[in-house]
Amino acid sequence: MEKKTKIIAIANQKGGVGKTTTVVNLAAALSARKRTVLVVDLDPQAHATLGLGLEKQQGVSLYPVLLGEKSIEDVIQPTKWNNLNVIPSEVDLAGAELEFGARPDRLEMIRNALEPVKAAGAFDYIILDCPPSLGIVMTSSLVASDGVLIPIQAEFLAMDGLALITGSIDRIRASVNPSLDLNGIVFTMVNGQARLTQDVMEEVRNHFGEKVYETFIPRNVRVSEAPSMGTPVVFLDPRSKGAESYKAFAWEFMAKNPTRYDAPAPESAVKKGGEGDSPSQQEAVKAPEAPAPAAESAVERAGEVAPASQEAVAAVPPEPTPAPQA
Repeated sequence: MEKKTKIIAIANQKGGVGKTTTVVNLAAALSARKRTVLVVDLDPQAHATLGLGLEKQQGVSLYPVLLGEKSIEDVIQPTKWNNLNVIPSEVDLAGAELEFGARPDRLEMIRNALEPVKAAGAFDYIILDCPPSLGIVMTSSLVASDGVLIPIQAEFLAMDGLALITGSIDRIRASVNPSLDLNGIVFTMVNGQARLTQDVMEEVRNHFGEKVYETFIPRNVRVSEAPSMGTPVVFLDPRSKGAESYKAFAWEFMAKNPTRYDAPAPESAVKKGGEGDSPSQQEAVKAPEAPAPAAESAVERAGEVAPASQEAVAAVPPEPTPAPQA
């Protein structure tokens, strides 16, 4: 099967909805399932960078690439996990709204910057961690993307924010990116005991139908603790409720977004909304011990797939057999 890189923006202009936590743990869970992933941190707070165990560095971000001062392969950094690389963020991105506002290509600038990576096919997924605002950086990220994943909390105000971002998606689709799709909506920090939570989830599902992922992410202490240790919770505590939920979500995400081969989500991995129990226990995803390939090897300057990435593509392992449903 021909390998197709998918660019997915994870976005919500409302802060505090678990956006970056979803970026970090979805990327980690996908990499553990042998998918090659590049996280692009576009939030000046650089929380995705920190959550993946890297430190902020001056000049190591998409910012100098957008300025034309560096090529994109110069800023791709490895993490300590196989198949998982990141373009970090830095505080200079905070000035992008003013600095790039007058550029004639401001809407296409991120798409143009990512094009060599997408064309090389070194990654299954490029996941964009968008800033929590409806400014130029988020808009340009949506223009660059094949789909938009929206994490939301099941609360009343989330409904208003959801209307804003879906409106932005519609406008971008109608103007500069007709292939942009609402990839889906995932509920985060869910309190399954609250009546309001169930009401909001039901209302969103009724309105958006199959665009709402069946898997949701419950509130979990280990998910909150993981960023301070620079490790995704799926590697830090694979048996925790939060880790199991993100692994189940990754299965469902792969089923909706196949790249090298189809990956149907096993029924035991899918969490039905509104049920009180946690997602079915799957075999724990172990953090790979070997380091990820060096950043320079991720995308060759000539646009070829890197050796490490070629190996990932050529030697695709068979899909793991899911644990039987409990």
